[in-house]
Amino acid sequence: MKGTKLKGIKSSDDRSNVAFWAWPLLIALFLGFGSACEPTGGDGYSAKDGYSLEQDSFPYLEMTVDELQKGYREGRFTVAEVVQAYLDRIDAIDREGPALNSVRAVNAQAMAVAEELDRELAAGESRGVLHGVPVLLKDNINTADMPTTAGSVFLEGSVPPADAFLVERLREAGAVILGKTNLSEWANFHSSFSSSGWSSLGGQVKNPYDLSRNPCGSSSGSGAAASANLAMLTIGTETNGSIVCPSNANGIVGLKPTVGLWSRSGIIPISYTTDSAGPMTRTVRDAAILLGALAVVDPADGMTMAEGHPAAAGNSGAAGHSGVVVDYTQFLQEDGLAGKRLGFYTAPRGNHFRVDERMEQAIAVMEAAGAEIIEIPRISTENVGGDAFTVLMYEFREGLDAYFSSLGDGGAVSSVEDLSERIRQSASRYGGLVDYDLIHQAAELWSDEQSRLEAEAAYEKALERMLRVSRDEGIDRIVEEHNLDALFSYTGSPAWKTDLTLGDNFQLASSSPSARAAYPIVTVPMGELDGLPLGISFFGRAWSEPVLLEIAYDFEQKTKHRFAPSFFE
Repeated sequence: MKGTKLKGIKSSDDRSNVAFWAWPLLIALFLGFGSACEPTGGDGYSAKDGYSLEQDSFPYLEMTVDELQKGYREGRFTVAEVVQAYLDRIDAIDREGPALNSVRAVNAQAMAVAEELDRELAAGESRGVLHGVPVLLKDNINTADMPTTAGSVFLEGSVPPADAFLVERLREAGAVILGKTNLSEWANFHSSFSSSGWSSLGGQVKNPYDLSRNPCGSSSGSGAAASANLAMLTIGTETNGSIVCPSNANGIVGLKPTVGLWSRSGIIPISYTTDSAGPMTRTVRDAAILLGALAVVDPADGMTMAEGHPAAAGNSGAAGHSGVVVDYTQFLQEDGLAGKRLGFYTAPRGNHFRVDERMEQAIAVMEAAGAEIIEIPRISTENVGGDAFTVLMYEFREGLDAYFSSLGDGGAVSSVEDLSERIRQSASRYGGLVDYDLIHQAAELWSDEQSRLEAEAAYEKALERMLRVSRDEGIDRIVEEHNLDALFSYTGSPAWKTDLTLGDNFQLASSSPSARAAYPIVTVPMGELDGLPLGISFFGRAWSEPVLLEIAYDFEQKTKHRFAPSFFE
């Protein structure tokens, strides 16, 4: 690959001509879950001045949350200066230059918020570790001051009545919401075949390591933006793989928590059982900071009150107080691998020999650090892929109908049936090439009370079997039988070439065991192949985030595989 000066992007009007296409069904099913304004240019960052990454002078490149807070305390920069610099960088790298197309829209209120936070700092007041931290949100997370679209033209301009719970918490903690990131439309649960990172509203997101390659999805924009230093922190969502896969492809840390650790209120859903938002960051420590800041109880999401939640009543002495911040950084120890028994889930092995070589190198690092590795060829006793699809389809229909209802009588879309009909009527807009078959299938799942009851009965049976096989007979059984601290495996293969005609080209993944169990998983950089990042995933039982972070942090510190992208084409 050859380095290049940054080039421009087609106008937003060209995006409507992008055809919506294909990718393999089984992967597609599981890699998902106000005014906007264009940012203004600034000194050193204006694309009009011919911005070149060969002379990248961005002062906050690869900066961590701790380093940012230290700079604020020392008066080396203000929140307004930091926020403006990130907005300028979005203008130079996402809109122009390599034109990553990772940020769908920026927040018109970002600078006003930054100035207010500066006034608080000048008065000697800080809201905590997230004070003045620029954050980008996946565009299926509600923001009351910006549209929330899930990448769909049918939700263009749809401003929800209130922030998502986690957005409320971010604002209270002093974070600055820079904007919303592009994503695979409807978090990838729309068609049997498609290109990850493509949406009818936002177009195709590019991979910052090679602009011709795919960022994976569905949290495509959050992954690309975090890697390209377009925000200090980003947030994605995952049903199965939608945080860890784009984190793998974009060379960052991604953490999907135990379902219920973070509230899902105000997030456009796929599956109540398996959906979760989570951190997408450049370091494990930043992921731990963000994870703890949002690990709070939300009365509107019953999963956050489950037994084992660190902020729920009876755990951590908080008596359910939703303002509690859980300090996950206390588990970040550089000897975190020592004495650990780790199960190597080997099912994906053999799909890519060069990735296998990187995994062997990673295993050598872990063994040298004092970990014991036990090979685990199989986790679940049965294949529950069909049950998982039944669960997703039912919960998607039910959850999305409820979301549309929450938008009120003036909402852009009234129901899944309404969405399906609008898609059918507008097919000619995409040359008749759009295939939203999963949307149509969800719309047809029931049409009256009898068919709804039949779908519900099938769903309840599938849900029980999926959770039993994935938990009791799956991860929990394996951990107990082998006395494991955690499991690990390949996050994925190197990023494939984006192909809007043939769709995605997946070769391997390991997110399904934790996804179907609704258990946590974290990926960290494991190395690279020909300049393309690779990740390793650590996963385990419910609420095992402390040990997963301990292991992931030690591996990260011993390998230092994260490297910033160079935007090759």
